[in-house]
Amino acid sequence: MPDITIRNLNIWYGSTHALRNINLELPDRQITAIIGPSGCGKSTLLKSINRLLDLNDQVRITGQILIDDYDIYGKNVDVTEVRTQVGMLAQKPFPLPLSIYDNVAYGPRIHGLARGKDLNQLVTESLKAARLWDEVAHRLKESAHKLSVGQQQRLCLARALAVQPAVLLCDESTASLDPLAARGIEELLNTLRQHYTLVMVTHDIDQAHRLADYVVFMWLGEVAEHGPAPQFFQQPQHSLSRAYLAREIG
Repeated sequence: MPDITIRNLNIWYGSTHALRNINLELPDRQITAIIGPSGCGKSTLLKSINRLLDLNDQVRITGQILIDDYDIYGKNVDVTEVRTQVGMLAQKPFPLPLSIYDNVAYGPRIHGLARGKDLNQLVTESLKAARLWDEVAHRLKESAHKLSVGQQQRLCLARALAVQPAVLLCDESTASLDPLAARGIEELLNTLRQHYTLVMVTHDIDQAHRLADYVVFMWLGEVAEHGPAPQFFQQPQHSLSRAYLAREIG
């Protein structure tokens, strides 16, 4: 599994300097939680890792992001391939207007990863990895929109896993779920760390404390502090980190 190395990353939205001189090394097969107050640049940093920011023509980016020593902002990079290798689980589930089966099969089909029996097996394995198979095995031809919100989020996770990414990004991926469904997603992410490099944005400090192996604390577009989660939560080094944790934990 890859390490993610970020070097001198700067991002502008028009004239607004959103991220300033970000330098990080995020560990493989662990969960990195990006935390900090609203508007500090958490989601911008996350979306830079799969080049989703390219969809906004007002964005300007300098610096490097290396995934296993491969610079995803280098010349002649296949952006589609980057987004295949770096999956995303968004805040709200967005199932495609297709059947449950076709939602999961969509990525492998367009990328030519599997067909026929191999595709059926990949769909099955992805739904099992997302702990959804037992609930939908008998209704794969039904519309994905008939699923509950929690099931739809697990379906979106299965869809992301089906293209066999190396990295999984989670942007407030439990924020729209009820507590039971949210805990189910947390349990899934905890299991998936064995096979993927996970990077998550969360406003929920308790969630970060439960899941994170590594923490990045951001403030006004900069990284104020980062390090192993136990060290960060037990003895934060930066005064901003201490003040933020005191406020959020109470």
